[in-house]
Amino acid sequence: MFHQSPTWRLIPPLEVSGKRQMAIDYWLLQQHHLGHYPPVLRFYTWSPIAISLGHFQRSYPEKWNHLTWQNKPIEIVRRPSGGRAVLHQGDLTYMVVTSGFSSNVVTSYEQISQFLLTGWRSLGIELHYGKTGRGYIHNPNCFGTATQADLIDKDGHKIIGGAQLRQGKTILQHGSMLLNPDPDLFSQVFGRFSPHRINLSLETIIETLIVSAEACFGVKLINQPLSETEWQNILNSDIGI
Repeated sequence: MFHQSPTWRLIPPLEVSGKRQMAIDYWLLQQHHLGHYPPVLRFYTWSPIAISLGHFQRSYPEKWNHLTWQNKPIEIVRRPSGGRAVLHQGDLTYMVVTSGFSSNVVTSYEQISQFLLTGWRSLGIELHYGKTGRGYIHNPNCFGTATQADLIDKDGHKIIGGAQLRQGKTILQHGSMLLNPDPDLFSQVFGRFSPHRINLSLETIIETLIVSAEACFGVKLINQPLSETEWQNILNSDIGI
């Protein structure tokens, strides 16, 4: 068992813009790094839908700047973490901010991702780590390849993409769980689509992963929404991602 705080904070699911979601993630990382907050787990969705780019991903197709979904522009958002582009439609994002895990990046991914493996197994879906090497950087589509930071099903379909950002011993790990993407939109963005759908409600998935997180990390999750003061601090933080 890792050296962990006995209680973690659980922030209830939020559906706001991608820029705000990324600002929340980065702000929570900073607060935990400064010792102001315990570790945090949260789940969220994106509204309006967006394409998130990895922090160091500088090039992407020009057509992405002009995409729409249901007559609304699709936002282009930059994550504070690495990795490649993710289309946030028909997905669920998880986020963990914590410390006390291995300094080795691959090992820490495995330690944190254990709650995902365990939770999805209890939902009847067996997942495994991907094996793609550094060649993934040439593919703009995060779900087009699967590295050791990602989880795939028995047929090789990438179900969960993950990315990290570190500040000292503090880790922000977040990732997208691909559930029910629109095949036409996915093809429009990335040029091809590997069809699969997960017919489980968001509520069922979140509840299962909360139970799994408590068991895998050996902690108690305390439900605590963001307060008005915290929202103001996040909005006033002027975080450049």
